[in-house]
Amino acid sequence: MTFEQAETILHTVGQIAISDSSIWRRVAVWGTRCQAVEAVQRASAAAVPTREELLAGEAQAPDHMGVAIDGGLVHVRQEGWKELKVGCVFEVEVRPTYQPDTGETLDLAHAVRNTYVAHLGGPAVFGQLVWAEARRRHWMHARHTLVLGDGALWIWNVAAEQFYTSQQAVDWYHATEHLAQAAHALKGEGTAAAQRWFNERQTALFQGHADAIAAELTRRAASQPRAADDLRREASYFHGNQHRMQYQELREEGFPVGSGMVESACKQFRARLAGSGMRWSRPGIERLLPIRAAIMGHRFDNLWRAAYKPPLN
Repeated sequence: MTFEQAETILHTVGQIAISDSSIWRRVAVWGTRCQAVEAVQRASAAAVPTREELLAGEAQAPDHMGVAIDGGLVHVRQEGWKELKVGCVFEVEVRPTYQPDTGETLDLAHAVRNTYVAHLGGPAVFGQLVWAEARRRHWMHARHTLVLGDGALWIWNVAAEQFYTSQQAVDWYHATEHLAQAAHALKGEGTAAAQRWFNERQTALFQGHADAIAAELTRRAASQPRAADDLRREASYFHGNQHRMQYQELREEGFPVGSGMVESACKQFRARLAGSGMRWSRPGIERLLPIRAAIMGHRFDNLWRAAYKPPLN
């Protein structure tokens, strides 16, 4: 909630009289200390694991784990709109799921026990943050791991640097958005022919035939000069991500194929940080990020214990 809302709630519910500016100053102090906790965790994640960590990981690691990565825009004063990079570390649980479009109930994978990190800056530090959180959750001992993203190059660079032994997958919904754009370029936007082409190729895409779709679009670009640039761009997208578009295999292996868990997280960060008229100083927003991430991942108590050292009695 905003500082103003916190002031109202503290006064109404707790009879605590404190101004929004005083709350802001508390965040300035404790947010900085929470950032220091993050920095320590980043440094320790690069160290060789201890024997105690290895034994704990073997006992506690789930069978399937994943990381989903995305970004959203926030406004920083004197800098303009900047990308906030968000990572979600999750475990995977397969459970019966009703499909409203077919009326069937299928056993599908879902992201559970999600925790989050966020960084306003480059992918290098962000990657260290994500890896620190994954390692804390015993990623190294999970038997099967996956990195989900929307196809942005920086995401796969982070995956290659920090999660090089994990499978990679382009989020299914982003892939189908590109397929729809290809259909519109090929058959005309909003036409029945475009919808038929999309429906037919969607099945092929799910079955892992992104290379065939890329080849078709490349061929058609040669005979449709007006749409050639769009078709070649989409062909390049499917060709470059072919190995990340094995959706049927992923589902059979018990993984989710959509990155809704991190897209939802981006919306939650934006709800607090990119509301109407919100303009942040860089230190102000950076102090709030670890607090916001901890609250969203139900880990604020743990963060507070690490940041706040009460005096000994």
